[in-house]
Amino acid sequence: MRRPTITDIARQAGVSKGAVSYALNGQPGVSEATRARILAIAEEIGWRPNIAARALNGARANAIGLALCRPARILGMEPFFMELISGIEAELSARSCALLLQVVADHDAEMAVYRRWWGEGRVDGAILVDLHVDDRRVPEIESLGLPAVVIGHPSAAGSLVPVWSDDGAAVRETVEYLAALGHRNIARVAGLPRLVHTSIRDEAFGNICRQLGLAEHTTVHTDYTGEEGARATRRLLSSSRRPTAIVYDNDIMAVAGLSVAQEMRLSVPADLSIVAWDDSPLSQVVRPSLTALTRDIPAYGAHAAARLLALIDGDRAAPLEDAAARLTPRGSTAPPG
Repeated sequence: MRRPTITDIARQAGVSKGAVSYALNGQPGVSEATRARILAIAEEIGWRPNIAARALNGARANAIGLALCRPARILGMEPFFMELISGIEAELSARSCALLLQVVADHDAEMAVYRRWWGEGRVDGAILVDLHVDDRRVPEIESLGLPAVVIGHPSAAGSLVPVWSDDGAAVRETVEYLAALGHRNIARVAGLPRLVHTSIRDEAFGNICRQLGLAEHTTVHTDYTGEEGARATRRLLSSSRRPTAIVYDNDIMAVAGLSVAQEMRLSVPADLSIVAWDDSPLSQVVRPSLTALTRDIPAYGAHAAARLLALIDGDRAAPLEDAAARLTPRGSTAPPG
C-alpha cells in the first residue's frame, strides 16, 4: 500500500493541491470551512507530512542524530548505552522528535555521517559521546554549524554544550570506602586510555591512592569488553602482589572479573572485593551482588536531549553538571581476609 498524498486529499475534497497545501500548513488562501474539510480528510486517510521533503525545503527534520563509534556486537551488550538511549528517546518522544542512530567503525565514518545528515537536512542537531583527548570531532562539528550537545567533560567540549558528571568525585568516594575497609592494595580495570573520562578517572585514582598512602595501586586499560576485563583480572590475580580489591570501569567487566575470581577459587568478598561502575540490573542478579557506582543514566540522556532541543529552538542551553555517581555497597565488598 502506498502512503496517502496531497493529491489524494485534493481529489476527495474537490480542490486544488495548492489549496490543500495552504490548509495543511495553516496559511491563508482557503476558507475556514474548506480548511476544516481538508484536515478531516487528511486525518481520515492517514496522511502525514513527508519529513524528508520538508527538510529539503528548509523545514525542520524533527530528528536528532547519534552516531556511536562502537562495534555493533559490543553495543548490544552495554547497559550504559541502552539506558542512555532510552533517556534520550523519552525526552524526544514528548516532542514528537525522532532519534536517528547509526553505528560506525571510526571517527572518520562518524563525521561523514554527521556531514551527510546535516547536509541533507535529515537532522536538526546531534549528540556527541565518548569524547577523546584532543578530539578532532569537536572543531569539525563547530565548523559545520551543527547544533550539538556533548556528553562529556567541558575541558574537551570546545564551544559545544557539555553535559557531564564528576567522575573524579566518584573515584575518590570508592577508594576512600575501600581504604576504610582496610584494603591497601587496590587495582582498577579501566576503559580506553584515549577517552577523556578514562583519563579523568586515571588521574583521580592515582591522586587519592597517593593521598591515602596506598603504595600498591595499579590501573590496567582495556576495551570495556567482558573478554578483556576477564583477561586483565587473571593477570592481576596471578601476580605476586595480588590486589585485595578491584574497581571496574563498567559492569560487564566487573561480572567477568567475578567469574574469573570464582574460577581461580577465590572467595568474593573474603579474598577479593569488587566494585562495578554503572549499576545496571546485571550488577544485582549475580551472586554476590556487586557493590556499584550508581547513577541515573536515563536521566543523563534526557538532560542532554533537552539541552539539544533548546539549542535547536534558538534558546540558550547552559552546560549541565549532572549528579555524580554514588557508591552503593552490596555483597561484593568487605574487609580483606
